[in-house]
Amino acid sequence: MRKGVVDFITLGCSKNLVDAERVMRQLEAAGWTCVHDPEEPKGEVCVINTCGFIGDAKEESINMILQMAERKKKGKLRKLIVMGCLSERYRAELEAELPEVDEYYGKFDFEGMVERLKSPTGQTCPTGRKYERKLTTPRHYAYLKISEGCNRMCSYCAIPLITGRHTSRPKAEILEEVRWLVSQGVKELNVIAQDLSSYGLDIAQRHLLPELVDEMAQVPGVEWIRLHYAYPTDFPEELLDVMARHQNVCKYLDIALQHCTDHMLGLMRRHISRAEQDALIRKIREKVPGICIRTTLMVGHPGETEEDFEELKAWVKEMRFERMGCFAYSDEEGTYANTHYKDDVPQEIKEQRAAELMAIQQEISGELMAQFVGKTERVIVDRQEGDYWVGRTQYDSPEVDCEVMIGVQNTDRFADRIQTGEFVDVRITKAEEFDLYGEIVKTQNIPC
Repeated sequence: MRKGVVDFITLGCSKNLVDAERVMRQLEAAGWTCVHDPEEPKGEVCVINTCGFIGDAKEESINMILQMAERKKKGKLRKLIVMGCLSERYRAELEAELPEVDEYYGKFDFEGMVERLKSPTGQTCPTGRKYERKLTTPRHYAYLKISEGCNRMCSYCAIPLITGRHTSRPKAEILEEVRWLVSQGVKELNVIAQDLSSYGLDIAQRHLLPELVDEMAQVPGVEWIRLHYAYPTDFPEELLDVMARHQNVCKYLDIALQHCTDHMLGLMRRHISRAEQDALIRKIREKVPGICIRTTLMVGHPGETEEDFEELKAWVKEMRFERMGCFAYSDEEGTYANTHYKDDVPQEIKEQRAAELMAIQQEISGELMAQFVGKTERVIVDRQEGDYWVGRTQYDSPEVDCEVMIGVQNTDRFADRIQTGEFVDVRITKAEEFDLYGEIVKTQNIPC
Protein backbone atom coordinates (compact mmCIF):
# COMPACT_ATOMS: atom_id res chain seq x y z
CA MET A 1 0.00 0.00 0.00
CA ARG A 2 1.57 3.26 -1.15
CA LYS A 3 0.96 6.14 1.23
CA GLY A 4 -0.24 9.37 -0.30
CA VAL A 5 -1.38 7.65 -3.52
CA VAL A 6 -4.94 7.59 -4.88
CA ASP A 7 -5.81 5.10 -7.62
CA PHE A 8 -8.58 6.32 -9.94
CA ILE A 9 -10.54 3.75 -11.94
CA THR A 10 -12.81 5.36 -14.52
CA LEU A 11 -15.57 3.34 -16.16
CA GLY A 12 -17.94 4.49 -18.88
CA CYS A 13 -17.77 7.43 -21.25
CA SER A 14 -15.41 10.33 -21.87
CA LYS A 15 -17.77 12.62 -19.94
CA ASN A 16 -16.96 10.53 -16.86
CA LEU A 17 -13.28 10.83 -17.67
CA VAL A 18 -13.46 14.63 -17.55
CA ASP A 19 -14.99 14.43 -14.06
CA ALA A 20 -12.23 12.11 -12.87
CA GLU A 21 -9.56 14.40 -14.29
CA ARG A 22 -11.00 17.38 -12.42
CA VAL A 23 -10.96 15.52 -9.08
CA MET A 24 -7.42 14.27 -9.68
CA ARG A 25 -6.18 17.80 -10.35
CA GLN A 26 -7.68 19.01 -7.08
CA LEU A 27 -6.30 16.07 -5.10
CA GLU A 28 -2.81 16.52 -6.50
CA ALA A 29 -2.93 20.22 -5.63
CA ALA A 30 -3.76 19.11 -2.08
CA GLY A 31 -0.67 16.91 -1.95
CA TRP A 32 -1.89 13.51 -3.18
CA THR A 33 -0.35 11.51 -6.03
CA CYS A 34 -3.05 10.24 -8.40
CA VAL A 35 -2.69 7.25 -10.71
CA HIS A 36 -5.34 6.77 -13.40
CA ASP A 37 -6.53 3.27 -14.39
CA PRO A 38 -3.52 1.47 -12.88
CA GLU A 39 -2.77 -2.03 -14.16
CA GLU A 40 -2.27 -3.07 -10.55
CA PRO A 41 -3.77 -0.72 -7.93
CA LYS A 42 -1.37 -0.05 -5.05
CA GLY A 43 -2.56 3.23 -3.56
CA GLU A 44 -3.92 3.64 -0.04
CA VAL A 45 -7.12 5.15 -1.49
CA CYS A 46 -9.12 3.92 -4.48
CA VAL A 47 -11.79 6.00 -6.25
CA ILE A 48 -14.08 4.19 -8.68
CA ASN A 49 -15.90 6.46 -11.12
CA THR A 50 -18.90 4.35 -12.10
CA CYS A 51 -21.15 4.12 -15.15
CA GLY A 52 -24.87 3.38 -14.89
CA PHE A 53 -26.00 3.73 -18.49
CA ILE A 54 -26.99 0.16 -19.39
CA GLY A 55 -27.04 -3.22 -17.68
CA ASP A 56 -23.57 -4.34 -18.78
CA ALA A 57 -22.02 -1.07 -17.58
CA LYS A 58 -23.75 -1.33 -14.22
CA GLU A 59 -22.54 -4.90 -13.82
CA GLU A 60 -18.97 -3.87 -14.65
CA SER A 61 -19.14 -1.10 -12.04
CA ILE A 62 -20.50 -3.43 -9.33
CA ASN A 63 -17.83 -6.04 -10.10
CA MET A 64 -15.09 -3.43 -9.82
CA ILE A 65 -16.44 -2.22 -6.46
CA LEU A 66 -16.50 -5.82 -5.18
CA GLN A 67 -12.97 -6.39 -6.41
CA MET A 68 -11.63 -3.31 -4.62
CA ALA A 69 -13.69 -4.14 -1.50
CA GLU A 70 -11.92 -7.49 -1.36
CA ARG A 71 -8.59 -5.70 -1.60
CA LYS A 72 -9.62 -3.50 1.31
CA LYS A 73 -10.69 -6.53 3.33
CA LYS A 74 -7.18 -7.96 2.90
CA GLY A 75 -5.64 -4.77 4.27
CA LYS A 76 -4.23 -3.65 0.91
CA LEU A 77 -6.44 -0.56 0.77
CA ARG A 78 -7.25 1.99 3.47
CA LYS A 79 -10.22 3.79 1.90
CA LEU A 80 -12.65 2.93 -0.92
CA ILE A 81 -14.68 5.72 -2.56
CA VAL A 82 -17.36 5.40 -5.24
CA MET A 83 -18.59 8.26 -7.45
CA GLY A 84 -20.30 8.75 -10.79
CA CYS A 85 -23.51 7.78 -12.55
CA LEU A 86 -24.27 4.52 -10.78
CA SER A 87 -24.01 6.07 -7.32
CA GLU A 88 -25.89 9.16 -8.48
CA ARG A 89 -28.91 7.01 -9.24
CA TYR A 90 -28.62 4.13 -6.78
CA ARG A 91 -26.74 5.59 -3.82
CA ALA A 92 -29.21 4.37 -1.16
CA GLU A 93 -29.24 0.84 -2.55
CA LEU A 94 -25.44 0.75 -2.86
CA GLU A 95 -24.95 2.00 0.69
CA ALA A 96 -27.22 -0.76 1.96
CA GLU A 97 -25.71 -3.55 -0.14
CA LEU A 98 -22.04 -2.53 -0.13
CA PRO A 99 -21.14 -1.11 3.29
CA GLU A 100 -17.46 -1.83 2.58
CA VAL A 101 -17.38 1.43 0.60
CA ASP A 102 -16.30 4.30 2.85
CA GLU A 103 -17.90 7.16 0.92
CA TYR A 104 -20.32 7.55 -1.96
CA TYR A 105 -20.55 10.57 -4.26
CA GLY A 106 -22.80 11.08 -7.22
CA LYS A 107 -22.32 12.83 -10.53
CA PHE A 108 -22.24 16.38 -9.24
CA ASP A 109 -21.16 16.45 -5.59
CA PHE A 110 -17.74 14.85 -6.00
CA GLU A 111 -15.81 18.02 -5.16
CA GLY A 112 -16.68 17.32 -1.51
CA MET A 113 -14.32 14.34 -1.74
CA VAL A 114 -11.30 16.64 -1.86
CA GLU A 115 -12.41 18.41 1.28
CA ARG A 116 -13.00 15.16 3.18
CA LEU A 117 -9.77 13.42 2.16
CA LYS A 118 -7.22 14.87 4.53
CA SER A 119 -4.11 15.99 2.70
CA PRO A 120 -1.14 13.64 3.25
CA THR A 121 1.13 16.71 3.32
CA GLY A 122 -1.10 18.94 5.43
CA GLN A 123 -1.90 21.26 2.54
CA THR A 124 -5.28 22.97 2.44
CA CYS A 125 -7.82 22.24 -0.27
CA PRO A 126 -7.01 24.43 -3.31
CA THR A 127 -9.58 26.75 -4.80
CA GLY A 128 -8.32 27.20 -8.43
CA ARG A 129 -10.37 27.23 -11.61
CA LYS A 130 -12.79 24.32 -11.51
CA TYR A 131 -12.23 23.29 -15.14
CA GLU A 132 -8.52 22.66 -14.62
CA ARG A 133 -7.71 18.96 -14.53
CA LYS A 134 -5.02 16.33 -14.66
CA LEU A 135 -5.11 15.19 -18.28
CA THR A 136 -5.01 11.42 -18.60
CA THR A 137 -5.21 11.37 -22.38
CA PRO A 138 -2.07 11.74 -24.48
CA ARG A 139 -0.97 15.35 -24.15
CA HIS A 140 -2.01 16.37 -27.66
CA TYR A 141 -5.75 15.72 -27.29
CA ALA A 142 -8.38 16.24 -24.62
CA TYR A 143 -12.12 16.01 -24.13
CA LEU A 144 -14.07 19.23 -23.67
CA LYS A 145 -17.45 18.86 -21.96
CA ILE A 146 -19.77 21.76 -22.77
CA SER A 147 -23.00 20.68 -21.06
CA GLU A 148 -24.57 18.11 -18.76
CA GLY A 149 -27.90 16.34 -18.84
CA CYS A 150 -30.56 15.92 -21.48
CA ASN A 151 -34.17 17.01 -22.02
CA ARG A 152 -35.00 14.62 -24.86
CA MET A 153 -36.45 11.72 -22.82
CA CYS A 154 -36.02 9.05 -25.50
CA SER A 155 -37.93 5.93 -24.51
CA TYR A 156 -34.92 3.69 -23.86
CA CYS A 157 -32.48 6.13 -22.23
CA ALA A 158 -31.72 6.43 -18.51
CA ILE A 159 -29.35 9.39 -18.89
CA PRO A 160 -31.95 12.08 -18.02
CA LEU A 161 -32.87 10.05 -14.93
CA ILE A 162 -29.22 10.15 -13.84
CA THR A 163 -27.99 13.58 -14.92
CA GLY A 164 -31.20 15.61 -14.93
CA ARG A 165 -32.17 18.33 -17.36
CA HIS A 166 -29.82 19.77 -19.94
CA THR A 167 -27.52 22.43 -18.50
CA SER A 168 -25.13 24.39 -20.71
CA ARG A 169 -21.83 25.75 -19.46
CA PRO A 170 -21.25 29.49 -20.07
CA LYS A 171 -19.55 30.11 -23.41
CA ALA A 172 -16.93 32.39 -21.88
CA GLU A 173 -15.91 29.71 -19.37
CA ILE A 174 -15.58 27.10 -22.13
CA LEU A 175 -13.39 29.39 -24.21
CA GLU A 176 -11.23 30.08 -21.17
CA GLU A 177 -10.82 26.32 -20.74
CA VAL A 178 -9.91 25.98 -24.42
CA ARG A 179 -7.10 28.49 -23.97
CA TRP A 180 -5.92 26.68 -20.84
CA LEU A 181 -5.92 23.32 -22.64
CA VAL A 182 -3.85 24.80 -25.47
CA SER A 183 -1.38 26.10 -22.88
CA GLN A 184 -1.03 22.48 -21.68
CA GLY A 185 -0.04 21.33 -25.17
CA VAL A 186 -3.46 20.15 -26.37
CA LYS A 187 -3.94 20.41 -30.15
CA GLU A 188 -7.13 18.40 -30.66
CA LEU A 189 -10.34 19.21 -28.79
CA ASN A 190 -12.95 16.48 -28.70
CA VAL A 191 -16.13 18.38 -27.82
CA ILE A 192 -18.58 16.22 -25.89
CA ALA A 193 -22.08 16.48 -24.44
CA GLN A 194 -25.07 14.22 -24.13
CA ASP A 195 -26.86 16.58 -26.53
CA LEU A 196 -24.69 19.04 -28.46
CA SER A 197 -27.69 20.23 -30.46
CA SER A 198 -29.31 21.84 -27.41
CA TYR A 199 -26.26 23.79 -26.29
CA GLY A 200 -27.31 27.32 -25.33
CA LEU A 201 -31.08 26.85 -25.35
CA ASP A 202 -31.28 26.94 -21.55
CA ILE A 203 -29.02 29.99 -21.03
CA ALA A 204 -29.74 32.08 -24.12
CA GLN A 205 -32.98 30.61 -25.53
CA ARG A 206 -31.20 30.01 -28.83
CA HIS A 207 -28.64 27.68 -30.35
CA LEU A 208 -25.15 28.75 -29.29
CA LEU A 209 -23.18 25.81 -30.67
CA PRO A 210 -22.40 27.43 -34.04
CA GLU A 211 -20.90 30.55 -32.50
CA LEU A 212 -19.10 28.58 -29.78
CA VAL A 213 -17.38 26.39 -32.38
CA ASP A 214 -16.67 29.46 -34.54
CA GLU A 215 -14.92 31.19 -31.63
CA MET A 216 -13.08 28.03 -30.56
CA ALA A 217 -11.71 27.66 -34.08
CA GLN A 218 -10.13 31.11 -33.83
CA VAL A 219 -8.17 30.36 -30.64
CA PRO A 220 -4.45 30.19 -31.57
CA GLY A 221 -3.07 26.68 -31.19
CA VAL A 222 -6.34 24.83 -31.79
CA GLU A 223 -5.52 22.44 -34.62
CA TRP A 224 -8.55 20.14 -34.63
CA ILE A 225 -12.07 20.43 -33.20
CA ARG A 226 -14.20 17.31 -33.27
CA LEU A 227 -17.91 17.18 -32.40
CA HIS A 228 -19.57 14.31 -30.54
CA TYR A 229 -23.17 13.44 -29.78
CA ALA A 230 -25.38 15.79 -31.75
CA TYR A 231 -29.10 15.08 -31.77
CA PRO A 232 -30.99 15.07 -35.11
CA THR A 233 -34.18 16.77 -33.87
CA ASP A 234 -33.84 20.56 -33.85
CA PHE A 235 -30.28 20.30 -35.15
CA PRO A 236 -28.57 23.76 -35.43
CA GLU A 237 -27.95 23.82 -39.18
CA GLU A 238 -25.88 27.04 -38.95
CA LEU A 239 -23.19 24.78 -37.49
CA LEU A 240 -22.64 23.29 -40.94
CA ASP A 241 -21.57 26.67 -42.32
CA VAL A 242 -19.05 26.99 -39.49
CA MET A 243 -17.70 23.50 -40.17
CA ALA A 244 -17.30 24.28 -43.86
CA ARG A 245 -15.61 27.63 -43.16
CA HIS A 246 -12.89 26.50 -40.74
CA GLN A 247 -10.20 24.04 -41.74
CA ASN A 248 -9.49 23.17 -38.13
CA VAL A 249 -13.06 22.02 -37.51
CA CYS A 250 -12.80 18.36 -38.49
CA LYS A 251 -15.10 17.07 -41.20
CA TYR A 252 -16.59 14.74 -38.60
CA LEU A 253 -19.94 14.67 -36.85
CA ASP A 254 -21.09 12.11 -34.30
CA ILE A 255 -24.89 12.12 -34.46
CA ALA A 256 -26.83 9.19 -32.99
CA LEU A 257 -29.78 8.33 -35.25
CA GLN A 258 -30.89 5.06 -33.59
CA HIS A 259 -33.34 3.87 -36.27
CA CYS A 260 -35.00 4.84 -39.54
CA THR A 261 -38.60 3.59 -39.70
CA ASP A 262 -41.36 5.97 -38.69
CA HIS A 263 -42.82 3.19 -36.57
CA MET A 264 -39.67 2.77 -34.48
CA LEU A 265 -38.75 6.45 -34.35
CA GLY A 266 -42.21 7.00 -32.85
CA LEU A 267 -41.87 4.22 -30.29
CA MET A 268 -38.42 5.50 -29.37
CA ARG A 269 -39.84 9.01 -28.87
CA ARG A 270 -37.26 10.56 -31.18
CA HIS A 271 -39.60 13.37 -32.34
CA ILE A 272 -38.46 13.06 -35.95
CA SER A 273 -39.65 11.22 -39.06
CA ARG A 274 -37.58 9.23 -41.51
CA ALA A 275 -38.12 11.88 -44.19
CA GLU A 276 -36.86 14.62 -41.84
CA GLN A 277 -33.91 12.52 -40.73
CA ASP A 278 -32.92 11.66 -44.30
CA ALA A 279 -33.22 15.30 -45.34
CA LEU A 280 -30.88 16.31 -42.51
CA ILE A 281 -28.27 13.74 -43.54
CA ARG A 282 -28.42 14.99 -47.13
CA LYS A 283 -28.03 18.59 -45.98
CA ILE A 284 -25.04 17.73 -43.76
CA ARG A 285 -23.26 16.05 -46.67
CA GLU A 286 -24.20 18.79 -49.08
CA LYS A 287 -22.99 21.66 -46.87
CA VAL A 288 -19.83 19.93 -45.62
CA PRO A 289 -18.49 17.94 -48.60
CA GLY A 290 -16.41 14.93 -47.61
CA ILE A 291 -17.74 14.84 -44.05
CA CYS A 292 -17.47 11.66 -41.99
CA ILE A 293 -20.78 10.93 -40.28
CA ARG A 294 -20.54 8.67 -37.27
CA THR A 295 -23.79 7.28 -35.94
CA THR A 296 -25.17 4.72 -33.51
CA LEU A 297 -28.15 2.47 -34.17
CA MET A 298 -30.26 0.36 -31.84
CA VAL A 299 -31.92 -2.96 -32.58
CA GLY A 300 -34.37 -4.97 -30.53
CA HIS A 301 -36.27 -2.05 -29.01
CA PRO A 302 -39.75 -3.16 -27.90
CA GLY A 303 -42.05 -3.29 -30.90
CA GLU A 304 -39.32 -3.70 -33.53
CA THR A 305 -40.69 -6.08 -36.16
CA GLU A 306 -38.89 -8.06 -38.84
CA GLU A 307 -40.22 -5.49 -41.33
CA ASP A 308 -38.66 -2.67 -39.28
CA PHE A 309 -35.34 -4.48 -39.20
CA GLU A 310 -35.35 -5.24 -42.93
CA GLU A 311 -36.03 -1.56 -43.65
CA LEU A 312 -33.20 -0.61 -41.28
CA LYS A 313 -30.77 -2.89 -43.12
CA ALA A 314 -31.76 -1.44 -46.48
CA TRP A 315 -31.39 2.08 -45.08
CA VAL A 316 -27.87 1.41 -43.78
CA LYS A 317 -26.90 0.18 -47.24
CA GLU A 318 -28.40 3.31 -48.77
CA MET A 319 -26.87 5.81 -46.31
CA ARG A 320 -23.37 4.28 -46.32
CA PHE A 321 -22.30 5.83 -43.05
CA GLU A 322 -18.56 6.32 -42.75
CA ARG A 323 -18.58 5.17 -39.11
CA MET A 324 -21.34 3.23 -37.37
CA GLY A 325 -21.93 1.36 -34.14
CA CYS A 326 -24.88 -0.84 -33.21
CA PHE A 327 -26.28 -1.80 -29.83
CA ALA A 328 -28.94 -4.23 -28.69
CA TYR A 329 -31.73 -2.67 -26.62
CA SER A 330 -31.22 -2.88 -22.86
CA ASP A 331 -34.34 -2.63 -20.68
CA GLU A 332 -33.47 0.07 -18.14
CA GLU A 333 -35.44 0.62 -14.96
CA GLY A 334 -37.57 3.78 -14.92
CA THR A 335 -37.32 4.59 -18.61
CA TYR A 336 -40.46 5.15 -20.70
CA ALA A 337 -39.91 1.87 -22.56
CA ASN A 338 -39.47 -0.01 -19.29
CA THR A 339 -42.74 1.29 -17.84
CA HIS A 340 -44.90 1.45 -21.00
CA TYR A 341 -43.71 -1.38 -23.29
CA LYS A 342 -43.10 -5.09 -23.03
CA ASP A 343 -39.52 -6.13 -23.79
CA ASP A 344 -40.80 -8.43 -26.53
CA VAL A 345 -37.73 -9.08 -28.70
CA PRO A 346 -35.79 -12.13 -27.45
CA GLN A 347 -32.16 -11.47 -26.52
CA GLU A 348 -30.82 -13.88 -29.14
CA ILE A 349 -32.78 -12.00 -31.84
CA LYS A 350 -31.41 -8.68 -30.61
CA GLU A 351 -27.85 -9.97 -30.80
CA GLN A 352 -28.43 -11.58 -34.19
CA ARG A 353 -29.79 -8.31 -35.61
CA ALA A 354 -26.87 -6.34 -34.21
CA ALA A 355 -24.41 -8.78 -35.77
CA GLU A 356 -26.18 -8.61 -39.15
CA LEU A 357 -26.13 -4.83 -39.15
CA MET A 358 -22.44 -4.67 -38.24
CA ALA A 359 -21.59 -7.20 -40.98
CA ILE A 360 -23.26 -4.87 -43.48
CA GLN A 361 -21.34 -1.92 -42.06
CA GLN A 362 -18.05 -3.80 -42.20
CA GLU A 363 -18.48 -4.28 -45.93
CA ILE A 364 -19.42 -0.63 -46.43
CA SER A 365 -16.47 0.51 -44.34
CA GLY A 366 -14.10 -1.62 -46.38
CA GLU A 367 -15.33 -0.02 -49.61
CA LEU A 368 -15.11 3.51 -48.23
CA MET A 369 -11.67 2.97 -46.72
CA ALA A 370 -10.36 1.62 -50.03
CA GLN A 371 -11.04 5.03 -51.56
CA PHE A 372 -8.21 6.48 -49.46
CA VAL A 373 -5.53 4.38 -51.17
CA GLY A 374 -3.21 6.64 -53.18
CA LYS A 375 -4.32 9.79 -51.34
CA THR A 376 -2.23 11.81 -48.92
CA GLU A 377 -3.87 12.60 -45.59
CA ARG A 378 -2.87 14.76 -42.65
CA VAL A 379 -2.43 12.44 -39.67
CA ILE A 380 -1.84 13.11 -35.98
CA VAL A 381 0.54 10.63 -34.38
CA ASP A 382 -0.91 9.05 -31.21
CA ARG A 383 1.74 6.49 -30.27
CA GLN A 384 4.36 4.00 -31.39
CA GLU A 385 3.25 0.38 -31.24
CA GLY A 386 5.68 -2.33 -32.29
CA ASP A 387 6.65 -1.81 -35.90
CA TYR A 388 4.21 1.06 -36.44
CA TRP A 389 3.61 4.64 -35.61
CA VAL A 390 -0.15 4.81 -35.04
CA GLY A 391 -2.17 7.91 -35.87
CA ARG A 392 -5.55 9.20 -37.02
CA THR A 393 -6.99 11.35 -39.76
CA GLN A 394 -9.50 14.13 -39.12
CA TYR A 395 -12.20 11.52 -39.80
CA ASP A 396 -11.41 9.46 -36.72
CA SER A 397 -12.01 10.00 -33.02
CA PRO A 398 -9.57 8.57 -30.45
CA GLU A 399 -10.10 5.01 -29.23
CA VAL A 400 -13.36 4.35 -31.12
CA ASP A 401 -12.59 4.91 -34.81
CA CYS A 402 -10.13 3.81 -37.47
CA GLU A 403 -6.38 4.31 -37.22
CA VAL A 404 -3.52 4.86 -39.65
CA MET A 405 -0.59 2.46 -39.31
CA ILE A 406 2.72 3.93 -40.46
CA GLY A 407 5.53 1.43 -40.81
CA VAL A 408 8.59 2.39 -38.75
CA GLN A 409 10.83 1.05 -41.52
CA ASN A 410 9.33 3.68 -43.83
CA THR A 411 10.12 6.54 -41.47
CA ASP A 412 13.92 6.37 -41.23
CA ARG A 413 14.56 9.72 -42.88
CA PHE A 414 11.91 11.33 -40.68
CA ALA A 415 12.76 9.52 -37.45
CA ASP A 416 14.27 12.52 -35.70
CA ARG A 417 11.18 14.59 -36.51
CA ILE A 418 8.41 12.17 -35.60
CA GLN A 419 6.97 12.67 -32.15
CA THR A 420 3.72 11.74 -30.50
CA GLY A 421 1.25 14.56 -31.01
CA GLU A 422 2.82 15.85 -34.22
CA PHE A 423 1.09 16.07 -37.59
CA VAL A 424 2.53 14.25 -40.59
CA ASP A 425 1.43 13.87 -44.19
CA VAL A 426 0.88 10.21 -45.00
CA ARG A 427 0.33 8.62 -48.39
CA ILE A 428 -2.12 5.75 -47.95
CA THR A 429 -0.83 2.52 -49.48
CA LYS A 430 -3.27 -0.07 -48.15
CA ALA A 431 -6.74 -0.19 -46.65
CA GLU A 432 -8.60 -2.68 -44.47
CA GLU A 433 -12.18 -2.45 -43.18
CA PHE A 434 -11.21 -0.42 -40.13
CA ASP A 435 -7.56 0.58 -40.59
CA LEU A 436 -5.35 2.34 -43.10
CA TYR A 437 -1.65 1.80 -43.81
CA GLY A 438 0.71 4.35 -45.24
CA GLU A 439 4.08 6.02 -45.46
CA ILE A 440 5.14 9.50 -44.44
CA VAL A 441 5.82 11.93 -47.26
CA LYS A 442 6.25 15.04 -45.14
CA THR A 443 6.44 16.04 -41.48
CA GLN A 444 4.90 19.37 -40.72
CA ASN A 445 2.60 21.22 -38.40
CA ILE A 446 0.26 22.78 -40.89
CA PRO A 447 -1.41 25.94 -39.58
CA CYS A 448 -5.17 26.02 -40.06
